Amino acid sequence: MLDLLKKTAIINFSLILFCDAPDFWQLRLQDPASSIMEGILLFNKHLLFIVVMIVILTGWLLFNTIYSYDEFNSSQPANFFHSNELEIVWTSLPALTLLTLASPSFSLLYSMDEISIPDFSIKILGHQWFWSYEISDFRSCLQTTTLKYACYMLSNEELRNCKGFFRNLETNKRVILPTNTHMRLLVSAVDVLHSWTIPSFGLKIDACPGRLNQVNLFIKRFGVFFGQCSEICGVNHGFMPIVLLTLPTSQYHYLIMTNLENHSS
Repeated sequence: MLDLLKKTAIINFSLILFCDAPDFWQLRLQDPASSIMEGILLFNKHLLFIVVMIVILTGWLLFNTIYSYDEFNSSQPANFFHSNELEIVWTSLPALTLLTLASPSFSLLYSMDEISIPDFSIKILGHQWFWSYEISDFRSCLQTTTLKYACYMLSNEELRNCKGFFRNLETNKRVILPTNTHMRLLVSAVDVLHSWTIPSFGLKIDACPGRLNQVNLFIKRFGVFFGQCSEICGVNHGFMPIVLLTLPTSQYHYLIMTNLENHSS
């Protein structure tokens, strides 16, 4: 009961301060929890500003052209045609706009593909219709140095005793990860195509049978983060949620060592 109250308090605290779960009539992206998502949000704001300026400029030019250069308001509309200056302007402006978008876009793509030396690896496997996780890079004197999780979605009957939990988003086990730690995610699938997605992390990794996809993750704050499978994988595609609980590094290592000791005993 105490663990349940702690989990509920963490969820409520996380959702009050940050948008880490879907909300009704949500129009904005979820708050960033990783360096990747921070870059995506910054680029989104940069792109949105340019798109708004383009819409305003194009709308003004279109309205001004229709109003000022028709046969009723202008006696010499033909003088406007075949203007070399105009051709130069409307060719150079889009080119400069694309250059301003290309530079931050390529920088973001390069940073997302950059592979740093990870502190440990997490193996993620997609099944019909649940996720399994394995953490096997621990170095300890214990005989059992592998943690394995099989995370299934909680049914409506199980959620009746869990106040404050989200329907179709909660799992029987939450994967615990540390903050401020470089992690390597190895994602694959057992049967069909899946996609491991956490919006707050800015990650969407395809899980392909027979193929191992790799991505780096650096979480910058603690909380409870939700995701779902984003690849149509069958009749229960909408019932493959992902729940991650991130903790400070010291607390994480304490919980992991306690878990390993329980497994070994």
